[in-house]
Amino acid sequence: MDENLQQIVLEAIKQYSLAEQARQEPVYKTELVEERKRRESLEGRVNQLIEENRKARAIATRVEREAVIRAELQRLGVSKVDLAFKAVKDDVLRNDDGMTAGPESEHRVREYLAQFVAENPELLPARIPGGSGASGAGRSPHGGGVVDFDRIRPGMSADELERFREEVSRVANQTMRGL
Repeated sequence: MDENLQQIVLEAIKQYSLAEQARQEPVYKTELVEERKRRESLEGRVNQLIEENRKARAIATRVEREAVIRAELQRLGVSKVDLAFKAVKDDVLRNDDGMTAGPESEHRVREYLAQFVAENPELLPARIPGGSGASGAGRSPHGGGVVDFDRIRPGMSADELERFREEVSRVANQTMRGL
């Protein structure tokens, strides 16, 4: 009888543990599903951040490349930097060794841009200011001061603005009189 009792107790424990496992199994499955969703969400966010980082690096590389090209063109004395930049921007590439330029991409940027400027002297400022028909706007026979028209800008002082107006008026009068 002891053996029979033992068998009954073991069977009861077994049935209880099976019932308990069946009761808790949906909870575990729900937790697993929620954990999987969280993991997938985090993986998606990581992938999104990786893509944003890649785009930010590409933009930074492009901005740096453009800045280097513009600075070198200015250093070479190009007066029409934007025009020259548009002409050469697609020829300059970035590789592991730095920036290279040209169709074969074996020239350094500085060498390539120097060659480009030498081949296109129209991008440089004029050597002799003026030419046939140029007026002597810088000379003032009537004692007026020389005014640099490149200094006209928004928000300048009233005195400076008045000087510019007087100089324009004086030059217009001289032109009308044929001086």
